[in-house]
Amino acid sequence: MTQTIDRQSPVPYWEQLFGILRDDIVSGRYPAEERLPSELELGRQFALSRATIRQTLSNLEAEGFAKRVPRRGVFASLPTEPSGWTVEQGFLESQIHHGRTGIETKVVDAAFVVPAQHVAEALGIDAGAKVFALQRVRSLDGRVTMFSTNWFPDEAARVMSTAPQVLDGSGSVNETLAAAGFTVHGGHRVLRAMKAPENVAKHLGVTSSDPVLRVRSSSWAQGDKRFDYYETWVLTDIVPLEVHISAS
Repeated sequence: MTQTIDRQSPVPYWEQLFGILRDDIVSGRYPAEERLPSELELGRQFALSRATIRQTLSNLEAEGFAKRVPRRGVFASLPTEPSGWTVEQGFLESQIHHGRTGIETKVVDAAFVVPAQHVAEALGIDAGAKVFALQRVRSLDGRVTMFSTNWFPDEAARVMSTAPQVLDGSGSVNETLAAAGFTVHGGHRVLRAMKAPENVAKHLGVTSSDPVLRVRSSSWAQGDKRFDYYETWVLTDIVPLEVHISAS
């Protein structure tokens, strides 16, 4: 039986109706590709204003539970599996998890370098100490989507600088580190939208005035031992970042 709107509830009417229609779609009462009742029909059924109905339908569309077809109406739909980059995972692992196979990695530079101050500080190493830097361009289905630099100190540097599958772009950095005993105990991520530096813009195929999302991330093992710090510039119109939230 169709639910009704609780006029005494503090939950907004549009949100209540959203839940009712979403549940009807998920349960199959309105199968995917079936036309939903019109704004007028929903307004009469639930005694709600057209503005409230429109807000509900817009949110159903935004969440993937409906799609609007011009001159035909709004049809039931089921959200597709997300295919963005879950930042807690490496890009390669995240895309494989989502069933994406058209992933290409090109290593553009790999060498021991003296890093910038922010890198040394993030890794907790002395200024002037060398680290192993790995620069890569990542593509998805033939479209360049990100440019990344990883910096590895000490033992992690020795592992990564001698890992052939990482150096030719076919292997996973995270899996290689894990296999060498580097288990992530904690991490820190900073995301910022900003103009791409000239060298980054060149790799991404954009102009230096285009805004790009920069992700800086450090990872550490038990005892606060830093073993990886990376900076990734992401074109989120191709690969959005995913944020998963759970109650604690």
